[in-house]
Amino acid sequence: MDVTFKKKKEMMEGEVALKSRDLDESPEGFKGEIEDCTLEDKFITISPECVRCNLCVEECPVDAIEDSKLSKPARILDNCVKCEICAQTCPVSCIHVIESTSHVGADEVTYKLKDQKVPHRKLRMVKISVDPDKCDSCANCVKFCPTGAISVPEGDIAQIDKEACVGCGACANVCPEGSIELVRELGPVIKTKNLFVDQDTCVQCQVCEENCPVDAIKLDDENVVLDQEKCILCEVCSTKCPVGALKLEMM
Repeated sequence: MDVTFKKKKEMMEGEVALKSRDLDESPEGFKGEIEDCTLEDKFITISPECVRCNLCVEECPVDAIEDSKLSKPARILDNCVKCEICAQTCPVSCIHVIESTSHVGADEVTYKLKDQKVPHRKLRMVKISVDPDKCDSCANCVKFCPTGAISVPEGDIAQIDKEACVGCGACANVCPEGSIELVRELGPVIKTKNLFVDQDTCVQCQVCEENCPVDAIKLDDENVVLDQEKCILCEVCSTKCPVGALKLEMM
């Protein structure tokens, strides 16, 4: 998905002026002026196609995803560190990593959104079964199964086509009686980035150590030591380093 849309610069300046007045932070007659600039960012979002499996919730290393419910999909929270593990894990590719570029020119503001390609981890069903004593034939599992592997014949319990099942776990998650038992295999996170440390540039400020969400980086004898097993290749240390000694680059 690549999307580009534009907005008149004077409209944005007017919105800035209105917002400032709402906050009582500007004198009467204030006119917002926006200088020409280009800003790049990245954000992660979950589309309505979410099948409620909650695999992303289980795999998020910083608890930055709100559980999905029958009535609503999972939701990315403000403490997301953009490690992209959720996007790699989603069995139906409904979690999108969006690269955004905003350019303010002389007369207009241009926004560009690009859906970043993310590899997917291996996922397969090992074993799945339905407890006939618990299943109440509500068919919630049928509604959310992404491959149509489940049916509920009238007057019978849920039936699962094991050849079609991918092991996402949506059925087990939405079953109100807990009647579905699943064993699945989930492969390792696929490395798509490298974190480079410039020891000569580092000023030993410890900002990286203090802000790492998984305690993967330490300052030891004036050197930055990175625990490769713990590191989730998020954007926290590289964006917070005041001297650019840490750089996160795509492979």
